[in-house]
Parts: sequence; C-alpha cells; structure tokens
Amino acid sequence: MMRPGVGVGVIIRKDNKILLQKRINAHGSGSWSPPGGHMEFGESPEQTAVRETMEEVGVSIRNPKVVGVTNDVHHAEGKHYITIFVEAEYAGGEAKVCEPDRSSDVGWFAFDNLPEPLFMPLKSFVENKRLL
Repeated sequence: MMRPGVGVGVIIRKDNKILLQKRINAHGSGSWSPPGGHMEFGESPEQTAVRETMEEVGVSIRNPKVVGVTNDVHHAEGKHYITIFVEAEYAGGEAKVCEPDRSSDVGWFAFDNLPEPLFMPLKSFVENKRLL
C-alpha cells in the first residue's frame, strides 16, 4: 500500500496579495496553487519553501514559518498528500513561470478574489480559515 507524500505549499504575501501558479501535467492539473513541492531528504519545511519558490517562480522569500497542515486525498489521481503550509514575505524577483512543464501561468491575487479552481490543499487551507 502506498503511503502519503509530504509536500510544502508557500503562501507568499505582497501588498495584500498572494502568489499562485496554474498547475499542469500533475495531480490537480488546471487548478491554482501556491509555489511548492516535495521535501528533499534532510530538508526542513522552511528550506523546501525557499528552494521551491526560487525553482518554480523565480522569487526569493524571507522569514518563512510553518502556519498550517492539510491532509488531502486526491481520489481521481490515486494520491494522498500531507501539505505543510509555510507563510513567507516576498523578498524580491519578478514572478514568472520557471518550469513550463509544470505550470502555465503565475500571478498575484487578492485574498478575497482568488482564482478558481483552487488546488485541493489550498482550498482545504482557505476553508479552514487558516489563510485569511
């Protein structure tokens, strides 16, 4: 039996907006998610947040801190993930699609006007009032 994977989602705040990217070629394809990804062996969630944010959207962050955890089963794709959400301050760089095989768009969105559909872990996080 497969075990759940562990991922990190990075909530980057800038001018009362958060940075999201549109996922492609992975579970949740077509949905909007924060930058993030799998933890590497020996990494802390905060280290994963710094690395994945630069790799995926070309943005640097500061003061990352764990702010919540979701437990999501993606039945259609046969995946189960524990997602550790890390909040961080925007520190520089212009947000762009750095991995065009994994995302098709990137943008800053107001908390009260997030795009649809949201990636399941982000939706769970928002619905549990952990973001707003």
